[in-house]
Amino acid sequence: MNKSNSMLPYICLVLAMVLWASTFVALKLAFSLYDPMVVIFGRMAVASLLAVFFPFVFKNINFRKKDMKYIAFMVICEPCLYFIFEAKALVYTSAAQAGMITSMMPLMVAVGAGLFLKETLTVKTCIGFTIAVMGALWLSFASNPSSHGPNPMLGNFLEFIAMVCASGYALSLKKLTSHYSPLFLTFIQAFAGAIFFFPALFLPGTQLPVQVELIPIFAILYLGSAVTLGAYGFYNYGVSKIPASQATAFINLIPVFSLIMSAIVLGECFSPVQYMASILVFAGVILSQDIL
Repeated sequence: MNKSNSMLPYICLVLAMVLWASTFVALKLAFSLYDPMVVIFGRMAVASLLAVFFPFVFKNINFRKKDMKYIAFMVICEPCLYFIFEAKALVYTSAAQAGMITSMMPLMVAVGAGLFLKETLTVKTCIGFTIAVMGALWLSFASNPSSHGPNPMLGNFLEFIAMVCASGYALSLKKLTSHYSPLFLTFIQAFAGAIFFFPALFLPGTQLPVQVELIPIFAILYLGSAVTLGAYGFYNYGVSKIPASQATAFINLIPVFSLIMSAIVLGECFSPVQYMASILVFAGVILSQDIL
């Protein structure tokens, strides 16, 4: 493999993290006018419709019945449950704080791999996980209600649960990418998400759109194309080429990108205490890996 090809999975993972970091900002913009369930369904519907431009993805698929349980678990974790918790989280917390909570996902994947895949779970990883959780709790307790996050404690907890779901997705994805193409799995997620969230449009409490505004509509189109299709496509490709533990480590880039984007687009800023809590989260993540 030449150098450019060997670097391609890593380039794709960085691009995926940039796009995922922008998710929090785009969702905030979309939620400013539309109900979260409307936004999530619209996102999945846009991604599903884009499948017509990729017919080759569905040719010569050697589907194995034994993989059905892994595919079902993958789509239940993400997009179904993950998007529910993330959408609700961003109603209550800021985009910057939600992005910071995502840095804990690599630790969750490591813990999940140790518990369910019988991979080695070291004391160092457990200590790092504990420190990161303490930092996330500190970040939440140090946050005062604001227009960007009226209930950051609840919102950050919901984002934490979303990361648990994302970890289940990452573990099942690694197993599936050994047999199915990354883009095929990406469209499977989009189709499953559109089917899952369509009935939510008719649930009591869901407010259907009554007006059209350019920025929220553009945010939904962006989420469905660049993020749902682009980010998941890039990430699934990266995971298919390198170990899952290495791929999930790139998740640590999301908080950095989300902080920058939230400050530029939404004007969100952290207090000094929140920055200290964020450093504690990063310290736990770094300690859990063989960096120190």
